[in-house]
Amino acid sequence: MSTIPEIRALPVPDGLEGERVDAAIARMFGFSRTKAAELAAAGKVQLDGAAAGKSDRVTGGAWLEVEMPAAPAPVQIVAEPVEGMEIIHDDDDIVVIVKPVGVAAHPSPGWTGPTVIGGLAAAGYRISTSGAAERQGIVHRLDVGTSGLMVVAKSERAYSHLKHQFRERITDKRYHALVQGHPDPMSGTIDAPIGRHPNHDYKWAVIADGKASVTHYDLIEAFRAASLLDIKLETGRTHQIRVHMSAHRHPCVGDMTYGADPTLAKRLKLTRQWLHAVRLGFEHPSDGRWVEFESEYPEDLRYALDRVRAESA
Repeated sequence: MSTIPEIRALPVPDGLEGERVDAAIARMFGFSRTKAAELAAAGKVQLDGAAAGKSDRVTGGAWLEVEMPAAPAPVQIVAEPVEGMEIIHDDDDIVVIVKPVGVAAHPSPGWTGPTVIGGLAAAGYRISTSGAAERQGIVHRLDVGTSGLMVVAKSERAYSHLKHQFRERITDKRYHALVQGHPDPMSGTIDAPIGRHPNHDYKWAVIADGKASVTHYDLIEAFRAASLLDIKLETGRTHQIRVHMSAHRHPCVGDMTYGADPTLAKRLKLTRQWLHAVRLGFEHPSDGRWVEFESEYPEDLRYALDRVRAESA
């Protein structure tokens, strides 16, 4: 059975005058630059009725037509036990877990590894909330390579209440990060917008037209080659801590994606960024009381920290 491709057509805004086709498509339709370039290369982009290449320039008012990519197949939840995932609180509305490294929050296209949602399903939890089925109960996320505390909503009431708290910045999200060097000042705020990296689809970066992003940090302990920081997120952008610390020229130790020293990471036996969600506080959705949860460092991060501390003695 054949399907008719969806064509979306819009005039190019005057503000995009002179932009490359791939950049204009990314801005107008919300695609990544990589996806926009792929569409142009496949002959699925036209400007005023003529095929357009990814590096062609657009003019304000030109008629841009894009054949939209097919919708991805629905992602299935696989009930699979997650080794090392600890459940530290459970009631009628929420479940609070400590997510191990190497685990995604929920299923997504291209990810074949374990997920928090799959782990909860395997443990017999039944989540009943609105939104996409594969993201049931997820109100915030941690990177696959970041460990620590997450709260998952079990009921519709909890889902709405917690989403509101994260959106309005009521929650208190605290992380500890071991970063290279010594930030100056030792305590401060990084207020810099974050968006997709202009050249690498898998990365994020501080860019002028990104979304507002605010990170507060305080020094816990300074070592010869690194500093242990307490970090409070005011916003919750993808890779926010990693991007901000890298832009500040103090990337998380072990975070080669964002410029960390691979020699130091190897010496500390780190295969991921030294970043852990240590504390999470929020208003309980059942009665509004403030609750807080804490998590200790996992073994790989504790080893690396002990090694850094010993080398500084």
